[in-house]
Amino acid sequence: MNMNDALVTFVTECRDLLQVMEQELLHCEQTGADQDTIDTLFRAAHTIKGSAGMFGLDRLVAFTHEAEGLLQQVRDGLLSLEGERVDVLLASVDYITTLVDLVELDGGAPSPEVEERGKALRARLAVAGGSATTSVISSHTAITTAVPPATRENVAVVKESGSHPDANDFWHISVRFDRDLLRNGMDPLGLLRYLQRLGRIVSIATVTTDLPRAKEMKPEDCYLGFEIGLVSDKTKADLEAVFNFVRENCRLRIQPPRTRLTEYLSYLEDLDETERLGEILIRCGALTSWGLSEALRLQTQMAAEATPETLMDGKTSEETVRKPLGQVVVEEGMVHPEVVEAALATQRRNRERKAADAASLRVNAAKLDALIEVIGELVIASAGAELLARQVKSAELQEASAAVARLVEGARNGALQLRMVQIGEVFSRFQRVVRDVSKELGKDIELVIHGAETELDKTVVEQIADPLTHLVRNAIDHGIEAAELRTARGKPAHGCLTLDAYHDAGSIIIVVDDDGGGLDFTRIRKRAEERGLLAQGQVVSDAELCKFIFEPGFSTNDIVTNLSGRGVGMDVVRRNIEALRGEVNIETHPGEGSTIYLHLPLTLAIIDGFLVGVGEAQYVVPLDMVAECREFSEGDRELARTQNCLNLRGAALPCVHLCDYFGQREPPARRQNVVVVRAGNRKIGLVVDRLMGQFQTVIKPLSPIFGAVPGVSGSTILGSGKVALILDVPSLIQHAVEQEASHLLRRRESIRVAEAGVSRSPAHLASV
Repeated sequence: MNMNDALVTFVTECRDLLQVMEQELLHCEQTGADQDTIDTLFRAAHTIKGSAGMFGLDRLVAFTHEAEGLLQQVRDGLLSLEGERVDVLLASVDYITTLVDLVELDGGAPSPEVEERGKALRARLAVAGGSATTSVISSHTAITTAVPPATRENVAVVKESGSHPDANDFWHISVRFDRDLLRNGMDPLGLLRYLQRLGRIVSIATVTTDLPRAKEMKPEDCYLGFEIGLVSDKTKADLEAVFNFVRENCRLRIQPPRTRLTEYLSYLEDLDETERLGEILIRCGALTSWGLSEALRLQTQMAAEATPETLMDGKTSEETVRKPLGQVVVEEGMVHPEVVEAALATQRRNRERKAADAASLRVNAAKLDALIEVIGELVIASAGAELLARQVKSAELQEASAAVARLVEGARNGALQLRMVQIGEVFSRFQRVVRDVSKELGKDIELVIHGAETELDKTVVEQIADPLTHLVRNAIDHGIEAAELRTARGKPAHGCLTLDAYHDAGSIIIVVDDDGGGLDFTRIRKRAEERGLLAQGQVVSDAELCKFIFEPGFSTNDIVTNLSGRGVGMDVVRRNIEALRGEVNIETHPGEGSTIYLHLPLTLAIIDGFLVGVGEAQYVVPLDMVAECREFSEGDRELARTQNCLNLRGAALPCVHLCDYFGQREPPARRQNVVVVRAGNRKIGLVVDRLMGQFQTVIKPLSPIFGAVPGVSGSTILGSGKVALILDVPSLIQHAVEQEASHLLRRRESIRVAEAGVSRSPAHLASV
């Protein structure tokens, strides 16, 4: 095995398990701990500890073992999972994550700060465990309660059912000696005396059911058997070893105490390997190798002794009448029925899990990116072949190139789908953020998640985690008020923060909504004027005021805290979102809350585009954002010239002439077209010269020199080898809206000036 590759897999799986533990602990805190949740937590910790042990990661094993000990006590019902125990387990998850990070980096020793943090957590775990801090996982509890000796009636029940007759917690040893035992020089009482060295015999009953009448008894024969109750911390194999020399001359059955039975069942729940039933029972300690051999011998013997009447369907094959091994060990009293059922359930569960695992494959992200890159080049090459086929005017070649294009499109869609992941993976991380930050601020805040199943590109998911963290923390700190203030305003004492995601026109919209106090425009204006971002008395809209919070260093908090006041965060949000070809918009209602919308592309690799021409240049519009196309009529030209908009079925539609926007000097074409595009609930019309149809677009990043060009989000290579720019539709829409608003303000100002001039004219004054 390549240990480096195995270690990478270990780190990845540990992080997945730690994320599961964090989510389950938060679930416990919010809704209470159920048994399934507790079992999930214990199995995750147990798996991390076991896997770390395979790599000799002693620090990780030791600490995880202590956290696992606390979870075991919760699992056994000795402790409840709430309050401080949830806190310390969450802190333990963070500390284990730190140790796993160290393993990924270099596997070196942790720093003194990390060591101190670990010591403090161990102390907290010990306190959280209280008096029940002894680990039940590796210790075998010795039960010292005295029990009354077994009666003959009890013995009869034991013999018949193969299970312990009462609730006392000790090993139950049932032994029946053959008559030849004494002839072979063995002393039954010597075996009992040796058993006393392994524990404490708390009950013993002599079984005399095989004792004949006195005149039929032979002094050299052994007619006795024993039912023994033994308190011991030894294993079943240790107890069986006492009878090694008499195995051929006795029938031995050993049943575990209740505590050991619980241990068997716990082990079976955590067993991750699929084996034969006998091997599983040996692994958990419920059966020994000798016991398995004896059960297999009995199984074969029963099959050989089967009569024709007992055969199934008249078949004579021994396999058809062989009893299942589980049934044999239960009937012979070797293993408790509950343990066999748990072992069979474990076997089925692990087979199903392995079958499911075999249906999926973990692929390195770099390999997937390389595949996307190759498919992108294939798309470009396919477009070139299709263009060449049209140029040579060969019907056969055009048909062949069209078939290749269809296959390439299928490969493209399949490859892109591999990179799509559900955004719920990111959203779920904020349960912990909301919990910790709201506790730090003394607020009671509930996080509500919608649209967790919405899919988007894995690269986008990775890059929005930090911006979303800033937005969530900002909403908790600035947006949602303290409980006293909320109550005074007639709101519920606990605040609500909502994360939502949904698809819209080829984009994904992520919504961060809070029911707090909304943005304070007075404070924003004041701070903007203080920083020189806004002139004193300058008239601006509320939407324009909202944009100031994205300025670097802008903050309305007067006090600097660990969470806010430095003006760092919202500018990072805007910068990161714009780097993803997205945009940020804010809606706020004073006293009711604020809503932030993040508009993001579904993928950063390949999209379906609509190719348009303006002069000699060509541009690509994301096809999902194209609503319709129409001719740019003479009436539209006049309306666009005077009012900068079009008439779209009786509604005003802002428009952008791409030739003017990009400063192209070519005279406009005699016949032009309008491409109506939309983003969210806003539409504009793009005036272009030519409509060139659908085009598979491989997105290429722009050089840093052109990264700040407004209205452009990237570039692509056409089949002809030329470069076409990909339009940033949300940016163009924002430009058109601002242009329309500016035009409207100019008209209002001109009307106001005209009215003022009329009121001051001599004729007007004379008439007054």
